[in-house]
Amino acid sequence: MKISIITATYNSGSTVRDTMESVLAQSYGDWEHIIVDGASKDNTVNVIQELEPKYNGRLKWISEPDKGIYDAMNKGIALASGDVIGILNSDDFYTSPGILSKVAIEMLDDDIDAVYGDIHFVDDADLTRCVRYYSSRFFHPWMMKLGYQPAHPSFYCRKKHYDNYGSFDLRFKIAADFEHMLRLIYVNRIHTRYIPLDFVTMRTGGASTNGLESHRRILKDHYRAYRKHSIPIGFLTDLVRYPLKLIEILSMRFSSNNKSHNQN
Repeated sequence: MKISIITATYNSGSTVRDTMESVLAQSYGDWEHIIVDGASKDNTVNVIQELEPKYNGRLKWISEPDKGIYDAMNKGIALASGDVIGILNSDDFYTSPGILSKVAIEMLDDDIDAVYGDIHFVDDADLTRCVRYYSSRFFHPWMMKLGYQPAHPSFYCRKKHYDNYGSFDLRFKIAADFEHMLRLIYVNRIHTRYIPLDFVTMRTGGASTNGLESHRRILKDHYRAYRKHSIPIGFLTDLVRYPLKLIEILSMRFSSNNKSHNQN
């Protein structure tokens, strides 16, 4: 089973090496890495070219202007030849070498269309210290009406569903991933499975995690997604995900504190 990993880059020279090396470190071998660069002005392309020989033909990359990150991802999807597609952002990296092996094992079940798991966030100053853990274990499809979704960097879906239901809608500037998951999981009811595994280490400060303005834009995109798919929802319904996230964060911290106390 071939897995296509898609990475969109733009001026990612300081981080894309970690991304690429984490792909190269995967114990599972049947994959391709597709990097779509938006004509970076820094040394991103130099890093890609430096590491390309290590891929032994499993790297595809282009560098040209695009219309933003989701346009770049769509270009990568169009180039993908794998049975399964996953997204790995250019400032993120796999948390461990066994991620793709676990995805491949779970996707051997023909009844499963997509899998997802957990991710954690770090500050760039210390990539070993978790500052927030995002778990998808509480997710159920109905929760998408509350604005809740599985961690997108952990989402691996069969390519046939991108072919059948489409890729990212570029009219959604900051939450096209939510609209795409809403389309796949809630509207078209693909069969998903949660894997209790930390897939990806994410640096803080991305477009969807940076400040109150980004959250306002996310909410706007969410409501546009509901309207697109004729999903009735109250004005305040989508805000429910914030207390859900708070409960999750407090639960994770409590669990972490108990673990640390028990070790002492």
